[in-house]
Amino acid sequence: MIESSTGSSLSPLVELNGLSHFYGKFQAMKEVSFAVAPGAIGLVGQNGAGKSTLLKLLLGLMRPTSGGGSVLGCDLVREQHLLRGRIGFMPEAESLIPGVRGVDLVALAGELSGMPRQQALRRAHEVLSYLELDEVRYRKCDEYSVGMKQRLKLAAALVHDPQLLLLDEPTAGLDPQGRDSMLRLLHAIASRHGKSLILSTHLLGDIDRVCEQVIIVDRGSILGVGRIGDLRQHWRNRFRVRWRGEGTPFVQSLRDAGVAIEESPRPEQVLVDVPADWNNGRFFELASQHGVTLSDVVPEEEDLQQLYHRLIGS
Repeated sequence: MIESSTGSSLSPLVELNGLSHFYGKFQAMKEVSFAVAPGAIGLVGQNGAGKSTLLKLLLGLMRPTSGGGSVLGCDLVREQHLLRGRIGFMPEAESLIPGVRGVDLVALAGELSGMPRQQALRRAHEVLSYLELDEVRYRKCDEYSVGMKQRLKLAAALVHDPQLLLLDEPTAGLDPQGRDSMLRLLHAIASRHGKSLILSTHLLGDIDRVCEQVIIVDRGSILGVGRIGDLRQHWRNRFRVRWRGEGTPFVQSLRDAGVAIEESPRPEQVLVDVPADWNNGRFFELASQHGVTLSDVVPEEEDLQQLYHRLIGS
């Protein structure tokens, strides 16, 4: 069991135990073991790190060479057939059928997930309306723009109301406006509609916008798993200092005391690195000497990009 942020126990969304996978002699996944709780999860790694292989294993499209695990409580080896109706998959490849209308393509995805034809068609109309594709639902999907095609693939993944969404590079090929729109949709699906999702991408900004948890993979190994806030390190000697008043003399006094100053584009704020023997009370003493009122002295925390590069060792 996994403890949630409220202290209650949750069954893992995904739990893997010593899972490995080979393509011939090449080992794509190396004895992977981890568990993640339900929610919005980022899967991040460089091209070739193993993200797509992991998604295919979670989908049940491939059997692991060794080891095993479960998704939504279903065994990856013995109960692959149970996952078809519980997982929605949005692939990176276009995966659309030329000449087929958008609504028919989404309805077909519902049928392939086990829904009766009429229910799948009714649900396709509902999902396309939610994703703001209702005006083009009868247009052939190969006539859609790139942004429309991405939302159409998302509709096909959502049509059967899955418990878990697996999203492979959902913002690929989108312009900034389209990317923003897609990320807002995914955030709403996770936060307002209570869907769990695994967002696979090499774009750390996408994960920061949508996800609370992260899985960091590199060369087939898992380097970090958990809530992003828990994985981030606090820098013991690094602080963000904010104040009210004329701060120039105060900042100079910090420099004179051996504090390294990184100027900020915002007025009345600096990022500082203090000496190893620094006592934080000196911030307030120096501020008082120069008539400055401190509003914040906050330990600086690494961002997701810094966390990622620390864990992969670059």
